Amino acid sequence: MNVAPEMNMKPEDIIRRAYDPERFRQAGHQLVDELADHLAATLPGTELPVLPWQTPEQAYEQVQKLVDQDAETLFSATLLHTIRLHHPHYAGHQITPPAPVAALAGLLSDLVNNGMGVYEVGLLGTAMERYVIKTVAHQFGMNDQADGFLTSGGTLGNLTALLAARRSQSEKDVWQEGDTGEFSVMVSDQAHYCIERAARVMGWGQQGVIPVPCNDRFQLDTSSLERCLHEARESGRTVIAVVGNAGSTATGSFDDLHGIADFCERENLWFHVDGAHGAAVAFSEKHRELVTGIERADSVVLDFHKLLLTPALATALIFREGEKGYQTFAQKAEYLWSDGQSEFWYELARRTFECTKTMYGLKVFALLTEHGTPVLEANIDCVHERARQFAELIAKADDFELLLEPQTNIVCFRYIGQPRDHLAESALNELNQTIRDKLTREGSFYIVQTDWQRTTWLRTTLANALTTPDDLQQLLDRIRTLAKTGAGQ
Repeated sequence: MNVAPEMNMKPEDIIRRAYDPERFRQAGHQLVDELADHLAATLPGTELPVLPWQTPEQAYEQVQKLVDQDAETLFSATLLHTIRLHHPHYAGHQITPPAPVAALAGLLSDLVNNGMGVYEVGLLGTAMERYVIKTVAHQFGMNDQADGFLTSGGTLGNLTALLAARRSQSEKDVWQEGDTGEFSVMVSDQAHYCIERAARVMGWGQQGVIPVPCNDRFQLDTSSLERCLHEARESGRTVIAVVGNAGSTATGSFDDLHGIADFCERENLWFHVDGAHGAAVAFSEKHRELVTGIERADSVVLDFHKLLLTPALATALIFREGEKGYQTFAQKAEYLWSDGQSEFWYELARRTFECTKTMYGLKVFALLTEHGTPVLEANIDCVHERARQFAELIAKADDFELLLEPQTNIVCFRYIGQPRDHLAESALNELNQTIRDKLTREGSFYIVQTDWQRTTWLRTTLANALTTPDDLQQLLDRIRTLAKTGAGQ
């Protein structure tokens, strides 16, 4: 730890040194230069591996050594040993390579450290957040009554939306009186695990989620909704909502949002869309049709950090009828708000879990100021096109199998070898798992895996718009090489 200059200093002098503007200026310039060099070396994909693999034990050992170093050494080591999202061979989890201007906005936000819970400590950041929310609502096709806020991740956004659904649908004031734990939501069996987690957090138990089967495209089967609702009610459950997927986590499939909306209107149910990944296509003329019907949802979650070039975390929660977002956490907090329960858009802690809330909107607003919505549309169109091209390469290859034609930038496939029946299913599963593990450890590509009906599939999320078809062909060729080694061929 670099504390030698501070050992014999007065406490107030130690603090002044920590805040020294000139030391910050020098360190900041040096770090930005190093980050720019990192970006320049990473974008072509030729100088650095996508992932410099270390075991957890090796990483912790290195961290212990870094404790005795200065910040400059720490920053350099972090860049050297980080996974590189800007690398064209990154195709792993659903997280975007952030645009530099959004990262700079994050630096600004971290230094000024506005709390954002109440307007007087949020000021311009609060207004930026409202602009971002209104922009998203407009892209969804909602009118001026739509409102919402930014929050820390899709998991928290989905939980907040379901709390609002419970408050809206319940015949009693569950916020004041509690509930019996008999509420449920209906959702595709492809839904993100956070939906079930939200139901359990709210005390509804295992029966809080009513799974609805999917069709062969991994989309919620709307023809099964009536039966599932009837069975849930017969078992004593009070169903309050249906959750539609706008880009499921495993396959990126989009549910029939109009079909779900029709059902919810007939049955007087809340319609929530988990669009954490895929709702971003509303910014693209070419792909917006995937979320047709999203304008009819009561609430929608969208993650800017998945497809929209924004550093994590930045999640929008939109309510079609904005006033319903004020009802979720209706309670007294006189030390924050002198007027009690009034619905003021600029008092964000009234509607969110967070009180000390960071300036999520600044990162997105900086993107819009610097590049406008065309950069968001261009990114969506590029990564979707890469997924289509990758699916074509896989479909043409006799030794690979495609799970389904992708709707978004997620592609699921597996190596099957030649001839197809050379290996049993269990051996194919093991082989694909081994391939994925070897890719990760050698750092040539970063992909993940998913399981469907006891079958292991390799899964890519083509998040980098600068990934080329040649990069994707290299991935298939590398898998072939590793497969021959792994299978002993």
